[in-house]
Amino acid sequence: MSERVLVAMSGGVDSSVALLKVLEAGYEAIGITMKLWEYRDVDGRLMGESGCCPVEAINNAREVCVTLGVPHYTLDFQEAFKARVIDDFVSEYLAGRTPNPCVQCNSHIKWDTFLQEADRLGAARIATGHYAIIDRDATGSFRLLPGIDQAKDQSYVLWGIPRHSLARTLLPLGNLTKKQVRREAARHNLPTADVAESQDICFVTDNDYPRFLEQVGGDQVASIGAGDIVDEGGQQLGRHPGYTHFTVGQRRGLGIAHSEPLYVKEINPQSNRIVVAPKTALFGQACLVGNLNWLVDQPPASSIQVTARLRYNSAGSPARLIPNGETVRLEFDQPQLAITAGQSAVFYDGEGVLGGGVIKGAEAP
Repeated sequence: MSERVLVAMSGGVDSSVALLKVLEAGYEAIGITMKLWEYRDVDGRLMGESGCCPVEAINNAREVCVTLGVPHYTLDFQEAFKARVIDDFVSEYLAGRTPNPCVQCNSHIKWDTFLQEADRLGAARIATGHYAIIDRDATGSFRLLPGIDQAKDQSYVLWGIPRHSLARTLLPLGNLTKKQVRREAARHNLPTADVAESQDICFVTDNDYPRFLEQVGGDQVASIGAGDIVDEGGQQLGRHPGYTHFTVGQRRGLGIAHSEPLYVKEINPQSNRIVVAPKTALFGQACLVGNLNWLVDQPPASSIQVTARLRYNSAGSPARLIPNGETVRLEFDQPQLAITAGQSAVFYDGEGVLGGGVIKGAEAP
């Protein structure tokens, strides 16, 4: 009897081909679509459901499962998603930080909660359409490696998944490029072969973060009000509608004229002030990283050289990783632009992901 695998089905081409590859590997598969968020009034347009789980996506996933002869179920994860992703998203912005909700969702919903469903349904493993690789090293330990398609590699957003879950996870797309995935879907006449890419943050369907925060953040966000935009010396340059409208490194939306382009350098929620500066002032040489999650048997006990990625689309930069109790300090060989509190720092050792954490703050060169 073959092992049962729960396959996360988003209604896109990636999860569809992941299901196909699971079946080709000889597993028994069940397609699962997670209903995460319902959002009916978006930017003045009435929508049936959100970008996390629109009716069209659910229907696409179901149609793929029918095409491949696999049962399909839609499971309601809205309560867990609200508690672990949406509430964190709001609280981080209120604290003047810029969160990474995809990391929260992967760590706590698409793995923790999904594995609980796998146990309930008698599945030995789960599978997703992420572009990353899970491999076994010479000692028998499982490692998370980047996908071979550098433009699509998603190992950066998977640093927070539970280490023990690596042994139960299949990532069938890690050794494929996006072009190959599209080709496989077309070759098997899957209805999602030409489905467009989804947006980065699925629950903000109109890409208007301030509006979303105002709608779900309630009085906490509504009470912030307008504040000052100041330079590094504290001189007022303009006004802003509320600090939650901004993130470090942002240039657009400042509404101030200056002799050179200015960017958000600091966000101060206590004073509701935004500090702006020229781009050259946004470089940092080091940062402190907390909320650590390690994906290796032995986390580093002393300082080591790593490649650290501070953004999803970054190639990474050489840095010295220095353990410091429940945090680590990253000291970069070269200054880094706009190191942003709340974002993820992910550590690579030349082979795969050592682990990662949340940036607490940056230090100037």
